[in-house]
Amino acid sequence: MAPVIFAARKKGGIETQILHTGQHLELAEEMFHHFKIRPNFNLAVMQANQSLFQLTSKISEGIGEILSRNTYDMIFVQGDTTSAFMGALGGFYSKIPVAHIEAGLRTRDRYSPFPEEMNRRLVSPLATLHFAPTERARNMLLDEKIPLESIHITGNTVIDALLWSLEQNYPITAEVEQILEKPGRLILVTTHRRENFGEPHRQVFAALLELVERFTDVRILFPIHPNPNVRSEAAAMLNNHPRIHLTSPLDYQSFIIAMKKSDLILSDSGGVQEEAPSLNKPVLVLRESTERPEGLETGALKLVGTCKNLIVSEATELLTNTDSYQRMASARNPYGDGKASEHIIEAVSHFLA
Repeated sequence: MAPVIFAARKKGGIETQILHTGQHLELAEEMFHHFKIRPNFNLAVMQANQSLFQLTSKISEGIGEILSRNTYDMIFVQGDTTSAFMGALGGFYSKIPVAHIEAGLRTRDRYSPFPEEMNRRLVSPLATLHFAPTERARNMLLDEKIPLESIHITGNTVIDALLWSLEQNYPITAEVEQILEKPGRLILVTTHRRENFGEPHRQVFAALLELVERFTDVRILFPIHPNPNVRSEAAAMLNNHPRIHLTSPLDYQSFIIAMKKSDLILSDSGGVQEEAPSLNKPVLVLRESTERPEGLETGALKLVGTCKNLIVSEATELLTNTDSYQRMASARNPYGDGKASEHIIEAVSHFLA
């Protein structure tokens, strides 16, 4: 959302207020610092191992309280989080138009990713404006009877944020810099999705161990998500290998530099699927399905799920076959050119006028 805030301020005549749910406090604080923005409201909903019922209730009540005390012309929600769904529902309850950024992404499997796929679908009938990153996303919305005139193809703001950040001269952490300077090829790994907890993660971690044993020049950088379901399992299986570097979550600047310096990325992150093609990095997607199939179609991404043997096989192909690697690395990024936020604010300004 940061590039949209920048574009609104640049346009003038628009006042923006930022609602932070209070989840993942350290990660969020780092992002606010990076983009030089501050939230106006903090719902402070974070609680260890809380259920989706508890989280949904807290966010809904918090948004309701803010909307009852303030007047808005439009509410922006982004992506597929529970926060986005509750923000859209709050807008509907308050009869405030809702703009959905990153609209129309679908796997068509309501339980994958969970609960994100259903969150995203539920936002669509509540939203007034739909900012679809691609033609395919627009067509998904049209299939669901969303009016054509309310849909705008803009690209994705995550690319705006990436390109803006690459121009900044922020230092990266000493720990990450030391890892990146070590000799050999680097695999960057991120995995945190709820549906991968347990055995799927154990399969992924076993694959990482086999890859570093098979390729003695390969190192792995694995910034571990703060969720204890990820952290404890990864530490138990991977902590003792000298070429597997487990770190705390990286600040955004350090992470995009790590992406830029890596040779291969293994991830279940939606954002990484969009960012990495702009950096010409192949991504093996650690999920059974993806709401970003455009990257599969261009060849920038490959879906490998969480099966150990398949992960090892596909990673081995990219680490040993130069042609296969170059085909993925040179694939076109279908998610935009860095001007999505400008298109969004122009459309919103026209709508509100």
